[in-house]
Amino acid sequence: MHARRYFYKARESDPGRMGPALFLISQLYRVESKIRGLDASQRLTIRQLESKPVMDKLHVWLLQIKPEVLPKSPEGAAVRYTLNQWVALNRYLSDGNLEIDNGEAERANRSVAVGRGNWTFFGSDNGGRTAAVLMTFAASCKRAGVEPFAWFNDVLSRIPEHPITRLAELLPHNWKPVETASVHA
Repeated sequence: MHARRYFYKARESDPGRMGPALFLISQLYRVESKIRGLDASQRLTIRQLESKPVMDKLHVWLLQIKPEVLPKSPEGAAVRYTLNQWVALNRYLSDGNLEIDNGEAERANRSVAVGRGNWTFFGSDNGGRTAAVLMTFAASCKRAGVEPFAWFNDVLSRIPEHPITRLAELLPHNWKPVETASVHA
């Protein structure tokens, strides 16, 4: 995602070199779109067959144009960043559980960055730690497709009676709300 952003910013100043890089990157994301929803082993197999050759082409292209771009230019920054991060950028090709980029994690943490100035004064270190725990649970709920308020409300009412050996059942990704019997008049 970040590497793609560098190339996108540099495309106006050097479309002849940045265009092919952006095209190859778009092919990688096209594969990811195609494999969304498959299990990890299927994703890995398809990535090895389809994405790895594209990454290899991109690597060759970057090494070829590296001597041709000015180091401090936008295109030089794109090439330098991508080559410096090459091992990390290829990691998703060896693990079907990994995503192509960390965009989802960054979007989940965006609220932390936006609110940072507001949270400077929690009143105490304990208040800050409590807020961090609550925000982590809320983010976990969102990731699991669970409405955070419903989860907090249910879990906080159940936890005093819930066996400690089964606490994992109450985590957002495992949580099942208690079925309430409707009262008929």
